[in-house]
Amino acid sequence: MTHRIVWRGKNISPHLYAFGIALVAASALIETAPAEAPKPGDPPEANNMRLVGYNDLQGRSAYQPTIHRQGDRWFAYIGHHGGTEATPKPVNPLNGQAEFNGTSIVDVTDVTHPLYVAHIPGQEGAYEQGGAQMVRVCDGTQLPHGDPKMVYMLRTFGSQAHEIWDVTTPAAPKLLVRLDGLRDTHKSWWECDTGIAFLVSGAPDWRTRRMTQVYDLSDPAHPVKIRDFGLPGQEPGAAGFVPSELHGPISTGPQGNRVYFGYGTNKGGVLQIVDRDKLLNGPKEPTPDNLRYPVVGQLEMLPLNGAHTTYPLGKMPVAEFSKEKQGSVRDFVMIVDEEILNECQEPRQMVWFADTTVETKPMIVSSYTASEASGNFCERGGRFGAHSSNESMAPVFYRKLAFISFFNAGVRAVDIRDPYHPKEAGFFIPSVTEATDKRCVKIDGQDRCKVAIQTNNVETDERGYIYIVDRANTGLHIIELTGEARAIAGLPAN
Repeated sequence: MTHRIVWRGKNISPHLYAFGIALVAASALIETAPAEAPKPGDPPEANNMRLVGYNDLQGRSAYQPTIHRQGDRWFAYIGHHGGTEATPKPVNPLNGQAEFNGTSIVDVTDVTHPLYVAHIPGQEGAYEQGGAQMVRVCDGTQLPHGDPKMVYMLRTFGSQAHEIWDVTTPAAPKLLVRLDGLRDTHKSWWECDTGIAFLVSGAPDWRTRRMTQVYDLSDPAHPVKIRDFGLPGQEPGAAGFVPSELHGPISTGPQGNRVYFGYGTNKGGVLQIVDRDKLLNGPKEPTPDNLRYPVVGQLEMLPLNGAHTTYPLGKMPVAEFSKEKQGSVRDFVMIVDEEILNECQEPRQMVWFADTTVETKPMIVSSYTASEASGNFCERGGRFGAHSSNESMAPVFYRKLAFISFFNAGVRAVDIRDPYHPKEAGFFIPSVTEATDKRCVKIDGQDRCKVAIQTNNVETDERGYIYIVDRANTGLHIIELTGEARAIAGLPAN
């Protein structure tokens, strides 16, 4: 059943909400939600989660939040999609200039009053073609050859480049390096303790829109390329079938010695498990044999589903198997697809749990999806389905709760302590505002458009806060757990 939260018996003012002042009280009353789609002024919908802070992000379409502690401050670095045809260059109130969507930097030290401190413009272009979607941050004290006085930010520049910025002073970022001349870039991974970066790129001579370029960024001011990598059939000079393009990797570093690659977005998904050491130090010429050399195991998903995020859970004890002589501890990877089409015009994209205990033969053992009927989500407008998970492996939530963005169904907290039986533990669906952009489908050749929340990506921090950003220009929402979900995480009572 879907719920609405009521603040002391009254709907939250959209004006207060838009400035992040509206907070959901611990004593909030619960009511059954009406069947119609939410409207500006309606309160958020929630269960075991509540809003603690908000920033409108200058009304920009947001993709990826990365939360980073700098000294005694916490900052959210947020990558943006390009603008729209109607608003290609929103005005940055900090300087009064119209700027193409790029990267927002928000001080979230006090989560109840997030402070917008800087916007770095991105590439010109609308939607996926512009902006600066991806962002990662590393301290110079962590990087083997970084300046210990500096903090570095890695981001994409639209689809054509990767950039490294000095964000030691977040309000005054400075460009250091640009790796240019690419066809498409997306959600890269950067190991702060080694400096190795797995950059999602589109090398012009490769046969796929996105593949991997591995770089040593241990000295960010002097990048060193290690190799190109992808699926056999994607390499230059190949012929015939071209496998699904890369979406993104997640590395466990030298300790885990694995890189988990996800290929395909909403179809033709592939989970690829790669020996990190062999990838970095093995033969580098992109021949089919050399591309297969570091691969430990591979899981072909159904043609109906993609592999947007491949999040390693590692070894987990399974209570049901605790008395078994063998197999009481299993290895798991969580795979999240991405819904692409609006209003349920394609197969449902979901969350899958793969048992990778035998890495050469990974196997799907369970799945999770938000319930469509619980909110009539196919009729609300925009996308309904999974998109991504948090990627932080901080102990506060790791192997206990995963947070999955579900577009118009908001963010879902999923109890993953038994990956064979994942179950929903809470959810939060933000309120739409006057800034929330419409989403359209073609009906008999005509556009039918609806305004809907489009929770895009999610991240968490070590303090136990959850950060979600909206694809439809609704901003950044900072959430905390309540009730049963908070108890699962082992957090103190609110």
